Amino acid sequence: MKTMSNVVLALSVIALTAIPLIANAQHNDKETKEDVQRHRAMAAAHEAAAKCLESGKKEEVCMKELQSSCKGLAVGKYCGMKHAH
Repeated sequence: MKTMSNVVLALSVIALTAIPLIANAQHNDKETKEDVQRHRAMAAAHEAAAKCLESGKKEEVCMKELQSSCKGLAVGKYCGMKHAH
């Protein structure tokens, strides 16, 4: 049991050490440009969703359009963002 605890502790330390290193990793120019394009595409998809809601369409319809616009672009069914209601 003590060995398993040591293994878990060691893996936790490694994971916690790696997180800042990964978070601070710098993108090269190509990756940065790709990130910029993805952010602009996500922003456009969210703007379209806002206009959809303003037009009076039901939220379910607008969310389906948002999900379709963001497929393969962002994480999760909210196109990388979720706000409180």
